[in-house]
Amino acid sequence: MVKHSRRAKRMKQHHKRNKRNAGLNMVSLMDIFTILVFFLLVSSTTVQDLPSTKKIKLPESIADKLPKETVVIVVSREDILVQGTKVADVSEVAKSNDPLIQPLKDALDNQSKRILVKAPTDGKPINRDVTIMGDKEIPYKLLKKIMFTCTQASYGKISLAVTKKLPKSG
Repeated sequence: MVKHSRRAKRMKQHHKRNKRNAGLNMVSLMDIFTILVFFLLVSSTTVQDLPSTKKIKLPESIADKLPKETVVIVVSREDILVQGTKVADVSEVAKSNDPLIQPLKDALDNQSKRILVKAPTDGKPINRDVTIMGDKEIPYKLLKKIMFTCTQASYGKISLAVTKKLPKSG
């Protein structure tokens, strides 16, 4: 029979005690998750999200007002998209002499059916919000047609998406 030293006996008892109490401290885990959830909630409310596309270079502006959530029209050099769905080719719209872009109007009308807007009590027509994300190189004539079509589809509050210009230092 092997005789153990006092130190070996103490270590053996210490290991037995730790095996019985092996568990997770739930209080500290709950604290960590609470802080994480709070951080995610705070950070998600401050971010304004517009669809991003690599094909579009937005013009710069020094405006400080953040955009509201609206119907988004994306105008690249090739396509016109409403809420991410292609509705027209820029080349076909540019060739047309008609100021109204019918496929765009149809898409905006479909969007207005989905968005419930409280009707004004004074009898004036409903003016919905729309944001146009247009490449800074698109011709003004095309932008004018898009804006005309928006107003014809009862989207009278038109916002143009821009990239915030940093103030010049120095």
